[in-house]
Parts: sequence; structure tokens; C-alpha cells
Amino acid sequence: MIHDPTCPAGPGIPFRERVELICFALIIAQGVFLMAMYWQASWIVQPDGSIRASDFTYFWTAGRQVLAGNDAIICGPKVTASADPLLSHPPFFYPPTFLFVATALALFPYVSAYLGWVFATFALYVAAIRVIVGHRIGVLLACGFPGVLSAFMSGQNGFLTAALLGASLGLMERRPILAGCFLGLLTYKPQLGILFPLVLVVSGHWRMLFAAAVTSALIAAMSWGVFGLGSWEAFFRCLPEYSHMHLTNGGDHWAKMQSLFVVVRLLGGSEGLATALHGIFVVLIALTLVVIWRSAASFAMKAAALAVGALLATPYLFLYDMVALAVPMAFLVQEGRRTGFLPHEMSGIGVACLLVAIFPVVMGPVGLAAALVTALLIGRRIWARHTGAITPRVAAATAAYPKTLR
Repeated sequence: MIHDPTCPAGPGIPFRERVELICFALIIAQGVFLMAMYWQASWIVQPDGSIRASDFTYFWTAGRQVLAGNDAIICGPKVTASADPLLSHPPFFYPPTFLFVATALALFPYVSAYLGWVFATFALYVAAIRVIVGHRIGVLLACGFPGVLSAFMSGQNGFLTAALLGASLGLMERRPILAGCFLGLLTYKPQLGILFPLVLVVSGHWRMLFAAAVTSALIAAMSWGVFGLGSWEAFFRCLPEYSHMHLTNGGDHWAKMQSLFVVVRLLGGSEGLATALHGIFVVLIALTLVVIWRSAASFAMKAAALAVGALLATPYLFLYDMVALAVPMAFLVQEGRRTGFLPHEMSGIGVACLLVAIFPVVMGPVGLAAALVTALLIGRRIWARHTGAITPRVAAATAAYPKTLR
């Protein structure tokens, strides 16, 4: 079973069963809440049958515009609850490569598209976490992670982001070309991939880097051919508006964003100060990743560090993106299964999960705090291995796991 030295031996519920019970309780609680919300038609559509605007509305509406014959998605006013989806022009701030997804969703009625989208991408996310953990408990950990609630309620692409991030890192050693393809697909959120080229170069993962470059180039060329050059021109024209809306203007967006940049702005710092501090932060993250990936740390910890580093490095990180924090946590659990958990390590993971869960109460950048806690847990484990603190535990843990978890 999973061993945690913080849990004393003796009578009581074994540690693995405790983890499973906690995850099961979280799954039930979140499931009941979601069913109650979805049961109310007004959550997705208005009582009069019109669409209630949500993040998913922007995807579906963009696809409807493409199907209606519009060559480009232009910047414009936000969709309102009473707006005609075929006549309005919502701000579509994703690269035109994501229009393939938006157009496919628009082929279905709105409610069917909404539910199909969140549950299909949720299944991909769960599968990715299960592969990383390497045991069926990964399914419970994925479903019980508090970040899933926001992704379900917003209809956003957090599950897809987590699935692609997890798949690209989870397959990096065994199937580097396939991992590169998943990484190339993740370029629909380019802000999450700024550290990957650096890490792939310093670690010598050339096949994955090549596959990612080819994949991203191919889907960009396909989007150019299908949706026209105008869609790319509109995308680059929208970028300044996006930056102004989310980073300069603030408003209700800052409460939902989970980055150091926004923390500085919320504390009263100027945009210049926030940019400078965040830039220094990104440089420190990049240097740390270079050291880790050139060290003797296990691959699981290298992958976990890159996953959490990708989340910390971008200033554009919303709450629904925090479901991707399950990826570095899954690598921590994988490593714990292999070598045994460090004292209070699972408690630390629980604290990070709690920080994500309390967002509706505090409405602040608790996701950033959760990512920092996860980064500290990763750094602690890498340091413990470097100093030899966990070496005596490896043989015993490795001997025990094949009988109980495989």
C-alpha cells in the first residue's frame, strides 16, 4: 500500500484507504453540487430558452460564425445573454488553430455541445492523470481534485489543457514523438509553453522538440488554409486588447487570475513594477528548471517541476487553468509510490488542494499559492534525494509496491 511516514502503524484505517475515502468524499460533494447546478436550466440557458453567456459561449459562438461563412473572428463586444449568437462578435483570443474545436462544437445544439465538451475533455484529463500515477488511485485523485469544479462550471478548456500537458510529460520518456505531438497541440495556449523549448534543448529531447515543432506548424498551416489568413490577422490584432482587458484594466478579471503579475497589481503596484517582478520570477524559474533537468533528479520530479513551472511562468493564468495543477501533483504521487512519501508530503498536497477549493470564498489568487506550495514540495523531494535522505527508503518501498499496487 501507499506508505506515508506521518501515519503511524497500528490499528485504524490504512493510509491508502484514507486517501481513497477523502477523494471519494470530494467526488461525491462536487458531483452533487454540479448536478444541482446543471439541473437548473438557467445555469446553461435562460428560463426563456436563450443562451446564458459563459466562457463556453465564446467557443460555440465562434464556431457558429465560421459555419455561417465568416472568414475571420474579429474583436468586438462581449456576448450578452440576449444576443443572437450568429450576429454577435465575441472577443476570440485564441489562435485560429482552436477554431477547429470551436467549429466542431458548433455542429451540435448548445446544451449538448456544452455537456459533451466538458465531459469528453474531463475523461481525457482523468486518463492522463491515471497514466502518470500508474495506478487506479490516479482516477480518484483526478476526480477528487478541487480544480475540476471550476472547469465544469465555466465550460472552459482547463481539462483539455491538463490532458495535453499531462500526456506530453507522461509520455516524454517512453514515446517522445507522440509526446511532442501532444505538446504541439497545446500551442493553442502558447503562454503555457514558453519554458518547454528551453528544457527540451538543455535535456537533449530533440525528437520531442522536433515533433512538437512539426505538429504546431502543421495545425497552424491547416488553420490558415481552412479559416483564411484573416483569422490570423484578427488574432494578432486582438492580442493588445486581450492584454489591456486582463492585465491593464483589471476589473473582475484580476480576482480570477492566479499569477504573480496580478498579485503585484492587486497590492497596488504599477504595471511596470508588476512586469519587472514577473519577468525576474520567470528568469528564476527558467534557471531552476535548467539546473533540475541537468541534475540526477528522477524524471518524475523533473516533469513535475516543468509542469508547475509552466503554470507559474505565465501572467495569463485563470482559475479554470488550475486543474492542470493536478499534473505535477500526480508526478509527486507517482514518485511517492515508488520511493515512499516524505513526512507531511501528502498533507502538503492536501493544503494545495484546499487553497484551490476555497477560491469561491476568498475570490483571490489562492491558485498561485497552491502552485507555490506544490513547487516547494517538488523542491523538497529533489533536495532530499540530492542529500541522500530518501535513499534507505527506496529499496523497501520498491519491494513492497509490486504486491499491493500493481
